[in-house]
Amino acid sequence: MKCNVEKNIKDCTCSYSCSKRGICCECVAYHRSKKELPGCFFPSHAEKTWDRSIDNFINSWKK
Repeated sequence: MKCNVEKNIKDCTCSYSCSKRGICCECVAYHRSKKELPGCFFPSHAEKTWDRSIDNFINSWKK
């Protein structure tokens, strides 16, 4: 399966620019290795905090 970087970048809701932007498999693997979730998993108000912790993810969706 080929990565569609151009489409992924258009759909990416992460406000942080990095070398993994648009390469979702690398982004997910990076955050998983740090016991985090990528920004696109968060609602916009929580994503902007750049806190990618699992606790922040759970709490942000409780609201």
